[in-house]
Amino acid sequence: MYRYGRSSNQAGFRSSTPLTNDEIARYAPSVLASDAHESRGDRYAFIPTIHVLDRLRREGFQPFEVRQTNCRDDGKRAFTKHMVRLRHPDAPATAGEAPEVILINSHDGTSSYQLLSGFFRFVCSNGLIAGDVCEDIRVRHSGNVVDDVLEGCIKVVDNLTHAQDRIDMYRGVTLSDPERYLLAESAAELRWGRDDQGDLAMPIHSVQHLLTPHRSADARSDLWSTFNVVQENLVKGGLPGRSANGRRTRTREVGGVTQNVALNRALWTLADGMAKLKTGGFEPAHA
Repeated sequence: MYRYGRSSNQAGFRSSTPLTNDEIARYAPSVLASDAHESRGDRYAFIPTIHVLDRLRREGFQPFEVRQTNCRDDGKRAFTKHMVRLRHPDAPATAGEAPEVILINSHDGTSSYQLLSGFFRFVCSNGLIAGDVCEDIRVRHSGNVVDDVLEGCIKVVDNLTHAQDRIDMYRGVTLSDPERYLLAESAAELRWGRDDQGDLAMPIHSVQHLLTPHRSADARSDLWSTFNVVQENLVKGGLPGRSANGRRTRTREVGGVTQNVALNRALWTLADGMAKLKTGGFEPAHA
């Protein structure tokens, strides 16, 4: 089992076996909210995420990871945005990755039901959220929400084959050292941006830290291996660096639901752009 984050308010929790409701309640209590936040009006159709999850379980979907966003407002903490990552036995799994359906919702009006595709790498316990491979599906808090979410989950499973095809293509793309550095540098800019002088505003000493694998199996130059090393280092954090005042520190995990999803999808888009450049599939915009 893996715990992410530094407090129960922002921690993610992943298990090698399907999660129980008690485990979900501990790490993402908003999943089990029994009513909507008081700010929601009469037109807001409150359908608890746990009711949707119970229906998905009956259809074979099982939750393996939960997380909820860090919320400083105590009054909204039990209703805030949360994420559940599920697997289905019909999804096309491989020896290295398990395809997943990612369910996002909130009970405070900050999110509709949202469905995305994703992959979980067994070797390093980090989850990739697919970018433009599968267009995300959104279900408003109105109408027959439970059936609509179930239908959306089935569509995501059907589209996971296309995501797996994209990953197989990444494995066949070999990068030079300068190309690997460029990918890592672009990823660092996505994560930390640039300062007024145009330099990367990152806390780590060198972009090269993002290319440092944590296991020998990832010490390869293909696009998929490079991408996963960079993604793991960025999302999970723990890299040594210095704060703005010069104090030694380590980078933080990207634990919030919104930030985690946004960074994962941006990284996927970045890798896809590199693949198009390398395979001749890139089409420049017309002036």
